[in-house]
Amino acid sequence: MSENTENITLPKDVRVRFCPSPTGIPHVGMVRTALFNWAEARHTHGTLVFRIEDTDNQRDTEESLNQIIEALRWLGIDWDEGVEVGGPDGPYFQSQRTDIYKDVAQKLLDAGYAYESFSTPEETAARNVANGRPASFGYDGYDRNTTPEQREKYLAEGRKPAIRLRMPDEDITFTDLVRGPITFKAGSTPDYVIVRPNGDALYTLTNPVDDAMMNINVVLRGEDLLSSTPRQVVLYDYLKKLGIAKQTPLFGHMPYVMGEGNKKLSKRDPESNLFLLRDQGFIKEGLLNYLALLGWSISPDNDVFSMQELADNFDIRNVKANPAHFDLNKAIALNAEHIRQLEPQDFLNRSVPYLFRDHVVSADSWDKLTPREQQVLSDSVELVQPRVRLLGEVSGMVGSLLSEEPYIAPEPDAIKQLKDESDDVLAQAADALEGVEEGQWKAQSLHDLLDAELIEKAGYKPRKAYGPVRVAVSGRRVSPPLFESMEILGKDLTVARLRSLREHLGELKG
Repeated sequence: MSENTENITLPKDVRVRFCPSPTGIPHVGMVRTALFNWAEARHTHGTLVFRIEDTDNQRDTEESLNQIIEALRWLGIDWDEGVEVGGPDGPYFQSQRTDIYKDVAQKLLDAGYAYESFSTPEETAARNVANGRPASFGYDGYDRNTTPEQREKYLAEGRKPAIRLRMPDEDITFTDLVRGPITFKAGSTPDYVIVRPNGDALYTLTNPVDDAMMNINVVLRGEDLLSSTPRQVVLYDYLKKLGIAKQTPLFGHMPYVMGEGNKKLSKRDPESNLFLLRDQGFIKEGLLNYLALLGWSISPDNDVFSMQELADNFDIRNVKANPAHFDLNKAIALNAEHIRQLEPQDFLNRSVPYLFRDHVVSADSWDKLTPREQQVLSDSVELVQPRVRLLGEVSGMVGSLLSEEPYIAPEPDAIKQLKDESDDVLAQAADALEGVEEGQWKAQSLHDLLDAELIEKAGYKPRKAYGPVRVAVSGRRVSPPLFESMEILGKDLTVARLRSLREHLGELKG
């Protein structure tokens, strides 16, 4: 940890929370926030609370809520209290806590910590200009000392007041778990609205009140919310005086996740969409490992680790404050490492839904596959698992092995491998393989035979000898090991594909 954070002591019983708004498809920034909160809770043997901030009637959707829950369940990020789990501090949906917010807002008003504000945005802008400030300067505290007579006049005009929190005229300092001591100068944060004129409580009130009532003592969230922290620090002081909060939580603001062009990664960026990453074939272990590296590391020379190792070693005080860069290629490479670590049957089980999606197998689960499909996949797993980076790549690797078609139409880049000598190569290979007895149809025997026929006897270079054979067998330029693939396909299908490709050479080259 840095010099700025090494002297910060975490609470004995850490309580963190994950509180998304259900306004869109889960994105990597949201997941990293959930992951770091989970890791801190598990590392400290603390508690993770999962609640939903669903007070935006225009943008909140049930579909988004279900997707957030689905994402957490898929990734294995579990929680101790909250949505679908329950707990002592519910309800865990803000839409069900409106009476709580109204009560707290009234108590803040009664105590003088908040006040009614009747100024319209236009009036505030006009006062700013009249006082030599930009129109967009912000609220000027005009309503702090509204008299009873003025209030009655406003009400008689039909105005409805917002409620603003009274900010102190002094510096506001707190120690961030990632960035160390931070000070906001007096006057830099104006009195802010906590309840709209229509009576709706805003995030600026609901979020801290929920944290206070749920005894959250460590708040880990994105850097984009750092500017709102002085407001919350002041509100906590008032809530403590009112007996609503027990303490002001420690805050840790995680660095931005940057995308291409050194721009902040947006939820609208394709590489940010969690489910698009899953559709490509990221497995949860690989994706979580990579997301954990966006601001944190287990050690300088170890980028590959498990969720348990993350939980054993994570400390929010070791998170870097510098922006983290989402590198899709690095994420894919890391995912490949985790794919290679899977047990072969686990790899196959996870691959089957992708194979079914791509119309390569007949069912979406291992147990429902045909005996032949299971046999081919079991025979090919050692060939395929070390060579794929994403589960979405498995279909391309095994599709030709599962197909019983005598002709596999070559992919465009594979057609380029078919040179003038391909006709002779395919004919000689097919003739040689016709003579192999079924009991001798083994990868090494096939390799020895074709080496003798195509390289030693016919004089072809290996690339020219085996390029057309590979294209005939798989339809691809890059495939699982050739001779092992031929062994899995069997003699009849292998020879048929060699002769079929030869018959199609004219149209392919034309």
